[in-house]
Amino acid sequence: MNTDKLKELVAGRVAELVKDGDLLGVGTGSTVDAALLAIKKRIEQEQLSVRAITTSYQSKLGCINAGIEVVDPVSDEIPALTFDGADEVDPDLRLIKGQGGAMLKEKILAARSPRFIVLVDESKLVSKLGEKFPVPLEVIPDAYRYVKKELQKLGAWSVEIRTGAANRPVITESGNLIIDARFDSIEDELEQQLSSVVGVVESGLFVGYVNTIILGRTRGIEILGEAL
Repeated sequence: MNTDKLKELVAGRVAELVKDGDLLGVGTGSTVDAALLAIKKRIEQEQLSVRAITTSYQSKLGCINAGIEVVDPVSDEIPALTFDGADEVDPDLRLIKGQGGAMLKEKILAARSPRFIVLVDESKLVSKLGEKFPVPLEVIPDAYRYVKKELQKLGAWSVEIRTGAANRPVITESGNLIIDARFDSIEDELEQQLSSVVGVVESGLFVGYVNTIILGRTRGIEILGEAL
């Protein structure tokens, strides 16, 4: 079973959880896009009424296409559940997110949600965080030099500004840089240490946020954490 099929598998499972009248928290990425397509089918077939708080323009457009009403993120309503993808997950339900550049809004939504569900295929499961991806950080541009030195003090052996087209820095929707930092070891306390560095808006390290991971394997779905 290829990656696209595994994404469809986990997407279909989270779509089954959606109820008429739900307010959803919607993350960002290709697996989230697949989930929105699965939810769209249910909306069309069952005439469901669903609303969402989104984390990026990409997910906002995906919700509109799916027939989901988009709610202002400053609303004080609490999502029934929030779903998102991840770049890496470990057996302790810790995540690295941020390859899509939306980790700030994603973490805000995860923090305010009583039920945070992560959708991944088996390629994203690692024995320890940092095996495949660096830890991304959203950083105020003027603070880059200072932040780099502080990250090195925390053990980062590589600190690079993420670049995109024409080798230009990637800019977030909030107008900040993304810095990718690599560490030999990622302990729980690192998340708070990164957030405490002046100039760091937020990191893509998620510790203690996840309720359930829906893991797509070639042999079928595996549930990590709380039962669905």
